[in-house]
Order: sequence, then structure tokens, then C-alpha cells
Amino acid sequence: MKRKPESAQASRWKGICAYDGTGFEGWQSQPGGNTIQDILESRLAEILKGPLRIHGSARTDSGVHAKHQVFHFDAAWSHPPDAFYRALRSELPIGIQLKSLRRVPGGFHALHSATGKRYIYRACEGQANPFETRYCWSLNCGPLNVDDMRFAAELLLGIHDFTAFSATGSSPDENPVKDLRQLEIRKRGRRLDFVVDGSGFLYRMVRRLVGTLYNVGLGRVAPDEMKYLLENRKRVQVIYTAPACGLCLEKVFY
Repeated sequence: MKRKPESAQASRWKGICAYDGTGFEGWQSQPGGNTIQDILESRLAEILKGPLRIHGSARTDSGVHAKHQVFHFDAAWSHPPDAFYRALRSELPIGIQLKSLRRVPGGFHALHSATGKRYIYRACEGQANPFETRYCWSLNCGPLNVDDMRFAAELLLGIHDFTAFSATGSSPDENPVKDLRQLEIRKRGRRLDFVVDGSGFLYRMVRRLVGTLYNVGLGRVAPDEMKYLLENRKRVQVIYTAPACGLCLEKVFY
């Protein structure tokens, strides 16, 4: 009598994907199903003949982009890993690309194992050209006081309670104390890149940091007010949320 082949044991898989967030409702699963998580889960369900849940490293909002979104899931796969990668990568919609897929130890967690994240927010003084408008905030203003913005950015660096820079809807259980390791403003011509690196970020925190620095550049907020805003821990009007289109998740660190 022939022995039945043993079923494959479930393994933990780590994937990295990139996406243009313009046409999607963000990363996290929503009832409408038009999110990155929903689309990846739907494709995996087709491949594996059953539903499963994936876990992402960052819950990017609707319209936010990613070059390096990490996710993990548990699944049994008896074929070579490269075949799994090719199967998942195929038939994904335009705007989502699977960059890698591999087995990892069971203790790995896309969110909880991360030691930091880097975002870049892109903006343009005046109107961005039509090839950049999906990925850049057109400020429709004259030259900003970038020196004041850089001074204000330095005051935000370090370990602080960033409650004031979170948006309504933040998880009440999340620790608002974060380590902001880098907040650099790089200017080239009319182009401004905000490089933001930290241990983690509250809901819409990066966009609100950028929006507030924009108000500093316009002269609406004094640079040294950053200390007061941090200590006050209240969401006030001068803390402005920059549009989603300029934000991109660049890297997740482990």
C-alpha cells in the first residue's frame, strides 16, 4: 500500500511589496475591499485555496505610497519558494508590485519586530509638473523660509510624546512616545524632500509634522513653538495635515 504524501507544514512567510497608493483605500482591510491588504489576501486565497490573514508593517492611508511595505503570513506551501513568489506576483493589479517573498523564522512579525521606519514626503514650491502630481504636494506658494523650517525640525528630534502630532482616530492603546531620529529637509530648486526616520509613528504623524513645518516656512508658526506644541500635547489648528499624495514609506528596519 502506498503511503499518502505528508501535507506541507505551515511556515511563516515575509513579503515586501511596493505600491502607488493613488487608486487604493490604503493598506488596511476595509469593507469595500479596495486596499492593498485585501488584494494580496484575495490573491493568496486563490493560490492556497482558502482564506488567510496577512499582517503589515505600516497602515498607510488612502493615497499614500510605499516602496518597501513589509508583511507576513503563515501558510503551507510544498513547492519551491520561488514558485510561490511567481504565483503571488502574477495577476496583481497595476500599481502593486511584489518585490520579494521568503520563509522566515516563526518569531518574525512585520509590525512588532520592526525597529524603525523611514518615510519621505515630497513637496514642490508652486505647482509640481504633471508627471509628479500623484507623488508630490504642490504647495502653490512662493519660496518658503527653509532655514526656519530646519531649525523647527531639529527641536522635534529625540524621544517625545507626539500626541499633538497625531490625528483623531489614533489607537488609544498606542504609546504616543516615539523616538524621532531624523527629520531632514532637502531642497533642490523648487523641490523639497522631508526625510523622516523614527522608531514608529502615530496615525498621520508624518503628514502632520510636514504640514506644521510648512506653516513655519510661511511664517504662520514661530520655529521655537515646536517645544510648546510637544509639551502641550493638544491637537491645535496650526498643526496641519499635509495631503496623502506626497508621502511614501521608503524603508522598514529590523
